[in-house]
This record gives sequence, structure tokens and C-alpha cells, in this order.
Amino acid sequence: MARQGRFVRVFRSAALVTGALVLVQCDRERKADPAPIAPETVPSVDIPVRPLAPPPPLKRADLITALAQAASVYAAGATVSGTDSLVGRTFSLRLPFGCGGPAATGQASGGVAQWQWSDDQTSIRLSMVPEDWIASPLTAGAVVVEGSASPENAWEAVEGFWIERPWLATEGCPAASLSTTITAPPTAQSVGLVAVYPEGGSRLGRRNGRAYQHTLRAEGDTPLTPPTGGFALRLEGRVVGFPNDRAGRCVAFNPDQRPTCVVAVQLDRASFETATGETLAEWRIN
Repeated sequence: MARQGRFVRVFRSAALVTGALVLVQCDRERKADPAPIAPETVPSVDIPVRPLAPPPPLKRADLITALAQAASVYAAGATVSGTDSLVGRTFSLRLPFGCGGPAATGQASGGVAQWQWSDDQTSIRLSMVPEDWIASPLTAGAVVVEGSASPENAWEAVEGFWIERPWLATEGCPAASLSTTITAPPTAQSVGLVAVYPEGGSRLGRRNGRAYQHTLRAEGDTPLTPPTGGFALRLEGRVVGFPNDRAGRCVAFNPDQRPTCVVAVQLDRASFETATGETLAEWRIN
């Protein structure tokens, strides 16, 4: 019986060891690295890269503000280096004219648009003759002088357009209520555009003293009447700047005179409009 008891105890011990080994092996199997889980499929999305929108065209107020700043810098005797941020910008400039009625017969426009009645007042002629600024101090050093060496990026021709009433930022005529019985000479022109034509470039857009001109005629028996608020000349193009990479240039003949300042542009389109913006005639220049 004693031997049988010892056998049973040995058998039980062996069974316990075997069971423990089985449990350890099972635990090892449970702790083994699990099978890799496939990652979630994330759909690829192509996000289009949109180019930055170009800045809007410069308007009357923008150009007047820029040239007023240029006048201040010039009058202070300061200098500004580097490329002007306006260079390369497009512009769309609306210049109202004829606000006070027709110009006198035979009166020259002098870089300003005007309208006149025909002799029998059955038609209206709109005209604008750009000024020749080839010899102006405003363009000195940038224009090809006959018989001299041509500077880099020289201009062969320049044509000037005045921005009347530069104290008025809006694109319409001044208020009629400002009229008084006091007479005074008009203020001298001091702000303008100079349309430039590079040496060797196309000559198709040059006016060479010729007017932008359009005639309005009466229809049938209906009398012709000018629109309220006069007309407008619209100029469109791109600011190209002067050889020093500045958009504008100013000149003055004494410290107490307001500087005259202009911005150099490439002109692409000119048109006559009614006061409400209806196009009457247009010229594609480039």
C-alpha cells in the first residue's frame, strides 16, 4: 500500500508538471505576436492648387493716390529705390469730360477729351488728341533723342493724357451745386498718364497727332441731346514704369508749385462712353 501511495503521489506530481507545461505553452501561444491587421484603406484626394488671382485693375482713385504720394516724395527731396509695386499692374481709368457743356468751336483739347456741336447742332463730335510729350521734362532721359545713342529700354514716342480734377477720386462729374458766380481760371493740369512706345516696337497704336474721334448724329426727326453728366473717355492697359523702375515721375519748377506727376503705361484700349457707361466707340491699340 505504501508503494502504491508513493506511485500515486509521483503520478500526480508528474501530471501537475505536465499540466503546468501545457499551460505555459498555451500562455506563450497566446502572447505570441498577433497576425498583422491590414491598415484601413484611405482614399487619396487630389487637392487642386489654384493660382493666386491677379490683383484687380487700378482705378482712378488708385492712380491719383499713387501719384499724390510720388509728388510728396519728390517735393521732400527724398528718393525711393527698388521696383514700384504698381509696375506690371493693369488699369482701367474712366475720365469724365464735357461736364460743363460743349467746348468752344476750334478749341484744342490739349490732352483732355471734349465734345462740340456741329454748326447746325444736328451732330455731336467727341474728340481727344493726346499731347506729344517727346520733349517734356517728364520723359527726359527715357526718350530716344535723334542723333544720340539710344539708352536701354528707350522710348521712341510718348503721348500724354491728363487726369482732370485730381482732387476728385470718383469717376463722375463734380456736383453741379458747386457752380458760383465767381469766375476763376482753371487749375493747371498736374496728374496724367504717359502712353509709351518702345524703340523698334509696333507703330499701329500711335496717334501721331490724330484724334480719337466719334460723331453722334440725330435719328430721324428726334433732336439730338447730350446725356446728363457729359461723356467719358476710358483708358485701359498696363503700368510699365520709367527706366528707374518707378511707376511715376514728377517735375516742378519751384518749391511752391505743386509737382506735375505722370505714370508711364502701355495703352491697350481707348473708348468713348456715355455717362451711364454705354460704349460709343473704341480703339484696340495693342
